[in-house]
Amino acid sequence: MVKVQAPCLSLEASGSIAGALVFSKWKGRPYCRSLVKPSNPKSGGQVGMRAMFRWLSQQWAGIAAIDQATWEARADQKVVSPFNAYVSLGQYRWADFLAPSTADPPATADTPPTDGAGAATAGVRSITVEQAITTAADGWGCLFFRALTTGFTTAFDNLIGSGLIVGTADVIWVDSPLEPDTYYYNMRTFTLDGQLGPEIGEVNATVT
Repeated sequence: MVKVQAPCLSLEASGSIAGALVFSKWKGRPYCRSLVKPSNPKSGGQVGMRAMFRWLSQQWAGIAAIDQATWEARADQKVVSPFNAYVSLGQYRWADFLAPSTADPPATADTPPTDGAGAATAGVRSITVEQAITTAADGWGCLFFRALTTGFTTAFDNLIGSGLIVGTADVIWVDSPLEPDTYYYNMRTFTLDGQLGPEIGEVNATVT
């Protein structure tokens, strides 16, 4: 990405040119970059990273102010907002299959939740996946992974969704829309300070 002073002789230029260059603004700063088109926007990696981005974006507002403030130093270094610093590190950690944290740096001292049994129930072009939580402890969220084959190993690129741990309420994810097939799921919880728990156990359901 290249920052520019007056793209196309206009401080407000936006859009693409000849399918090759894109002009826009980010945090009030004009920039120009090459137009990139993903070869497969629904690849496992794309879906997994988007699922984590969605989690990070949704949870920022609920993070305690004292923890939000810990992102200010990293934000100042990168000349971005604390929110952007938090999302950026969370995405980098997830690419290495590490859970995100509410504070910077992660303390890795929290008590993981105690997990109960999982379940999957088929519906109309959908499957509802539930994960029971026996003890919440310092649990932050539950991650849902999916595959079309049994015995799969959870990884950053088969994540499909996540849910917030609230006490001992079941964490629920509705996977939709789905084509007729048998889908296999596994779940992993993680703590506020970024500790990723073990695989809980595979469940499956069939959409007809």
